[in-house]
Amino acid sequence: MPPSPTGLRDPHRPALFSMVFWVVCAGTAIAYASNPGTPAQVVLFYAALAFVVTLWLLLPWRRATGWRRPVALVFLPATLTLGPMGSDGVHMPLTLIAIANVAFVYDMRAAAVIIGCLSAVLCVLDIVMYDRSLVHAVGQAVPFIVFASFVLGMTSAVLEARRRRAEAQRLLARVRELTVAQERARIGAEMHDSIGHHLTVIKISLENAERFRSRRPEAAWDDVRLAKETSVAALADARRWVRALRPLALEGRVSSAALERLATSFDGTGLSVSFEVEGEEVPLEPDVELVLYRVLQEGLTNAVRHAGARHVRGRLAFGDERVVLVVADDGGGRGADAPDGFGLRSLAERARAVGGTLVARDRPEGGFEVRAELPARLGVAS
Repeated sequence: MPPSPTGLRDPHRPALFSMVFWVVCAGTAIAYASNPGTPAQVVLFYAALAFVVTLWLLLPWRRATGWRRPVALVFLPATLTLGPMGSDGVHMPLTLIAIANVAFVYDMRAAAVIIGCLSAVLCVLDIVMYDRSLVHAVGQAVPFIVFASFVLGMTSAVLEARRRRAEAQRLLARVRELTVAQERARIGAEMHDSIGHHLTVIKISLENAERFRSRRPEAAWDDVRLAKETSVAALADARRWVRALRPLALEGRVSSAALERLATSFDGTGLSVSFEVEGEEVPLEPDVELVLYRVLQEGLTNAVRHAGARHVRGRLAFGDERVVLVVADDGGGRGADAPDGFGLRSLAERARAVGGTLVARDRPEGGFEVRAELPARLGVAS
């Protein structure tokens, strides 16, 4: 919240300094009232005190430009005038606060220079006006220097805390930006993997239904039912994004069962899909299960869309510390210079995130292969 015109609610003003200011002002007024001067002196003193209070309300408490910044340079001598008018040194904490304010508004070096100059002036006045020795004058200035240094130390700590808080806020804003970007990228990958798969199945099923509607009406109706079921699954996946980025097909199933069910869902696409499991199955981390599911889904979808394949073979092999999923088709491949698409790139990033690797390449005997190697047990990283 920005400060009000009067400065009464300036959020940058340290609360401790505000409390000390008002206590010292009250003490100064009471101390002078106990030993007042002439009526003219009384009026002049309380006018000066009122002027100091007015400046206090206008003081800025951070580096800023504008008309309020020079107020700090006026506030300092205004506090000093209270001494000769009869406050008997009670006002000195106000001067220390004024020096701290200079450090807030300008910098620590300016405040240190002011302390040095004031100390020298105090020594000279003590020697010239009161005819005291240099040792006595220095002894009188030392308490002021000590207290002023203490106040500057507090000011430095407040400024450092402000700097760290500002830096933390900047970092927090950056983290939020990166989190949003990461979440958008993940949702994009989810939409590509899930909806892309479902729409591919729906498209092929409806094409088959259109082709078989006269010659084989029962088969056509089977394809229509498959398209309908797949559209329901697509809608369920879209709703699931609101709850969690985890496929419904994985809920309540071990990884191999979910993968086998996914492979079976392509039976109506004209693609022959086989899936086998090797080794003793072990529990997998949810993120690893999700990557395996997406790898098989991407491999099957790409085989239908781009490869012109007739058969796809999926093999899930469990080892002591790693699990390997290979999805291979007998299509035309993609060529040595062809780059990975969005789906494969996002899958490779997911595999690395869980401590694994993903390789997509043409097979020597023909066709295309996607191979994912991931940690097989809970807590295992590459």
